[in-house]
Amino acid sequence: MQTVKVDGMTCGHCAQTVTKALEALPAVERALVDLKTGEVVVEGSAEPGAIRKAIEDAGYEVRDAA
Repeated sequence: MQTVKVDGMTCGHCAQTVTKALEALPAVERALVDLKTGEVVVEGSAEPGAIRKAIEDAGYEVRDAA
């Protein structure tokens, strides 16, 4: 399980877009978006780079942990 901070998600459509993009990856079992915190919990064995690319390709920005 990985938690990713994402900028730019503001509504249910945003959450659905990110969820679909991540769940299209073969190694992702489930993606849970929390709009309030701007975080996505990704369940499965996907590589962090693949997760980042899927989110960015969907039009959102991944924030690196400080």
